Amino acid sequence: MILPELKSMKIILKKYLIFKTQLMRKLLFIGLVSLIIACKQIPKKKTTTAEAPAPQKEWVDLFNGDSFDGWHQFNSSEMSAAWIIEDGAMVLPDGTGSGKGNDIVTDREFTDFELSLEWKIVEGGNSGIFWGVKEGEGYKTPYQTGPEIQVLDNERHPDSFVKPNFHQAGALYDMVQPSMDVCKPAGEWNHVFISINYTTNKASVKLNDVEIVKFPLRGPEWDDLVVNSKFKDWKDFAKFKTGKIGLQDHGDGVSYRNIKIREL
Repeated sequence: MILPELKSMKIILKKYLIFKTQLMRKLLFIGLVSLIIACKQIPKKKTTTAEAPAPQKEWVDLFNGDSFDGWHQFNSSEMSAAWIIEDGAMVLPDGTGSGKGNDIVTDREFTDFELSLEWKIVEGGNSGIFWGVKEGEGYKTPYQTGPEIQVLDNERHPDSFVKPNFHQAGALYDMVQPSMDVCKPAGEWNHVFISINYTTNKASVKLNDVEIVKFPLRGPEWDDLVVNSKFKDWKDFAKFKTGKIGLQDHGDGVSYRNIKIREL
């Protein structure tokens, strides 16, 4: 026979255990809910993936060796009759140009680009490659607006012996002289690679695979180059980031071939 006190204690213990179990369940539930809320509030770390570099644009022929498509005489709708095509090259025969306005330019305009071509000059000859050229009634020649990379017979032309060597082959004409003379003799092909990048404010010239000229395109250093050149009072010289590529008629025989461009 169970004493009344013992029976009462068992009832109390049973109630206590039930209460404790229910309390633990409630605490466990509250803890679980709190954990879920906390997890939702923790900001997720963003996973960053390196952006793939933009694919380089393809090289495009500016001259296919068969026709003058894509070119015209400066300030004209037609191609100059002084130029001919011979053995896959565009040729200004010696004496036919006479420096009388037979400069030619591309139909298209370019801003940031790499230009690759080969040139060959006659003995004592002079020509040039322009960029940033604008046409219009106010301009008589490409070099009024377009800076020039010099094409020259370094062995014979008088400009080659003027110091500093701002007029030698590969120079940024009248502004930056080549670091060395790597020009091949007259009658031989020279390869020139010109990089013009206004976005990075960097430009360079390689002649026969040797970098010989580097310069900025804007800013105080560029301004100093212009001020110390023959172009200091030319109001529109080098003012246009976007313009045409030009080849100069300086009155001497010159040939150009494998003319390609890649926009940057």
